[in-house]
Amino acid sequence: MPDSARRPLVIGSGIAGLYVALRCRELGLRPTIVTKSRLEESNTRYAQGGIAAAIGPDDSPARHLTDTIRAGDGLVDRDAARVLTSEAPARIADLVRYGVPFDTVEGQIALGREAAHSRSRILHAGGDATGHSIEEALKRRTLDAGIEVRERTVLRRLEPAGRDGPKAHLSDAEGHRLEILEPGPVVLATGGAGSLYRQSSNPSIATGEGVAIAFRAGALLTDMEFVQFHPTVFWREGAPRFLITEAFRGEGAVLRNDAGDRFMPRIHRDAELAPRDVVARAIDREIHRTGHPCVYLDATAIPRDRLFVRFPSICRFLATYGLDPSRDRIPVTPAAHYMIGGVTTDLDGRTNLPGFYACGEAASTGVHGANRLASNSLLEGLVFGERVARQLPHPVHRAPPEPIDVVEVALGPGAGESGEPALFEEIRDRLWDDVGIVRSADGLRSALGEFDRIARITEPARAHDLPGPLANAVLTASLIARAALGRTESRGAHYRSDFPRPRPALRHRIGLRRAARPARSRGAGGE
Repeated sequence: MPDSARRPLVIGSGIAGLYVALRCRELGLRPTIVTKSRLEESNTRYAQGGIAAAIGPDDSPARHLTDTIRAGDGLVDRDAARVLTSEAPARIADLVRYGVPFDTVEGQIALGREAAHSRSRILHAGGDATGHSIEEALKRRTLDAGIEVRERTVLRRLEPAGRDGPKAHLSDAEGHRLEILEPGPVVLATGGAGSLYRQSSNPSIATGEGVAIAFRAGALLTDMEFVQFHPTVFWREGAPRFLITEAFRGEGAVLRNDAGDRFMPRIHRDAELAPRDVVARAIDREIHRTGHPCVYLDATAIPRDRLFVRFPSICRFLATYGLDPSRDRIPVTPAAHYMIGGVTTDLDGRTNLPGFYACGEAASTGVHGANRLASNSLLEGLVFGERVARQLPHPVHRAPPEPIDVVEVALGPGAGESGEPALFEEIRDRLWDDVGIVRSADGLRSALGEFDRIARITEPARAHDLPGPLANAVLTASLIARAALGRTESRGAHYRSDFPRPRPALRHRIGLRRAARPARSRGAGGE
C-alpha cells in the first residue's frame, strides 16, 4: 500500500469528518483532520433533534425508506436511500460503541417523532443536545486514538494531480504559512452553507467554502438549488438565532399567528408535522400576510416537567429571555438550515476527481432528493462516511454518474481584492431576499447580477492566485442562485412563485461544472 493511501486528509470535524477519521484509524490508516476552527466547532454540535434509524419494534428500514422517498418529492436516488436506511442500525451501534449516551426509557433507547416520519425513530441524547453529545463522544475518541488534528487550518485550494489524489493547499486561519501537501486521498466533510443567509441556524463557519474549492478544482456539483429552511428558529430583535427543534412539534407544540390562530391545519393534513418546506412557507406567508415579524410556537399543552426533561437546552436558552415554554409562547421564524446539494458522489463517496471523496452535508448523494427528511442528516454523515473509509485502504477511481443536465459555469478573473466585510453582508441579504424561501426569475437574476459584481472585485486576478473566503462565499451563493434559476418549477425545498407547481420534465437533478473557458451552458441552465 503506498504511503499516501495510508495518510488520508480529512477536511472538516463534524460527524462525517470525525467518523471517517476514526474508522480510517481502525482500518490501519493514519488520517489527518484539518478544521478551520476548533475541533468541536461544526453544524453537528448544534443539531438538537436527533438522528433517525429504524430500530424500534414497530419499525423497519423499508418504512424509513418509504418516508425518505416521500419527503424527497420525486428526486430521491432510491439506491442511496436504501443504503442510508438499511445501514442505519449498524451505524447507531457504532455510535454506542464510541460512547454516545443516547437517552433511554426502562433500559431501551428512547425514540421520538418528527415531521414526515411514519414511526417514532428519532434517537436523542441529553434531551435536545444530541449533536453536542455525538460531537463530544467522537472528539474524545479521536484524541484517544492519537489522530493528528490541525485546528485553525484552512483548505485554500485543491489541485488535481493524478490518480493518487489532489494536492491540498493549506494555510493558517489568517491566510499565512502556506503549505502544499503531496498528492493523496482527500475527504471533504466541510458541512454546509447556511451562514451565507441573513437568517440562519448555522454557526458562522458554515459558508460553503469547501464546496466552492471543490468546484474550482473541477468537481461536479448537483442539487445546489435545494436549501432547506428550518421552520422554527427563535426570533427576537437583537437576539441570536437559536434553533427550536422539530421534536418540539413532535411532542405536541402547535404554531399560532399573532392573533392566536392555529393556521397549519388549514395548510396540510399533517398540520405542524407536515414536511419542513410546507411549514416554512406557511410561516413565511403568515408573516407577510399579518405584517408581524414572527409566529409563535405554543407548547403550553405539554406538561412542564416533560418539557424541561426533554428539552433542557432550549428551556435554559428561553429562560435567559424571560420565557417559560410551559406558559409562554415562543416567537419563531424560518431560517436557512441545511444545504441539500453539494459535491456529487457515488454510493461510496467517490467524486469525478481521482482520490477525492466527499461525505456529509458537503456531499450530494441524492439521498435527500428535493427535501431532506428530518434527522436524516447526521445519519447521512455516518453511513456514507463509513463507505468512504472502506474505500481508502485500496482506492479505486470510478466517477459517479452525471445528471441529465449539466450547466457549465465560467469563472472570470477579478481584481483580486480581499473585499470589505460589508460585501459579505450584501451576499447574506441578497440570498435571503431573492434566493430564499420563495424565489422568482426577476429576483434570481437580480441576485446573480449582484454576485457577479462582487466576484469582479474578489475573484483572483491570476490563475495561480488563491481565492479568499469572500470570493468562495460569493461563488457558492452564485451557484445556488444559478441552479435555482435553472429549475423552472417548484419542488421540495425549492419554491418559485412564477412556477408554483412541479413539472414532470424537470424530475431530474441539475449539475454544475466549472467551464474551461466561457461557454454556453447545456441543459437546464436558463429559462
